[in-house]
Amino acid sequence: MYQDNIKEIEILINKYFEGIFYGNTSTLETCFSVNANIYGDINSSEYFKSVNEYIKTVKNRKSPNNLSETFKMSIIGIDILGKIAMVKLHVPMLGFNYYDYLSLFKINGEWKIVNKLFTNVVL
Repeated sequence: MYQDNIKEIEILINKYFEGIFYGNTSTLETCFSVNANIYGDINSSEYFKSVNEYIKTVKNRKSPNNLSETFKMSIIGIDILGKIAMVKLHVPMLGFNYYDYLSLFKINGEWKIVNKLFTNVVL
């Protein structure tokens, strides 16, 4: 069961990466719960958006792929307890060194992102 959940979460995270890297908002939208919120810290500036606002932001910007960036996103860790999970990611893109913490919940048998926290770590 645990290994099945790991595989399902890895599939979800790869869809999330695809959505943000290629600007594929239809794929990205399927990764989130409809009530998800996104909170972040970008160089000490607070960031907050609903999932719908976030999807629109991704849709209206040039994607890392369109900017000829190299894909370097990776999963750092996954922690699962029952129907909840925390995923830590490294998401370098658009000139930022982002780290994401994604809260996941298994809704109707499917893993969804219910909250996203992120920060830019200046090197």
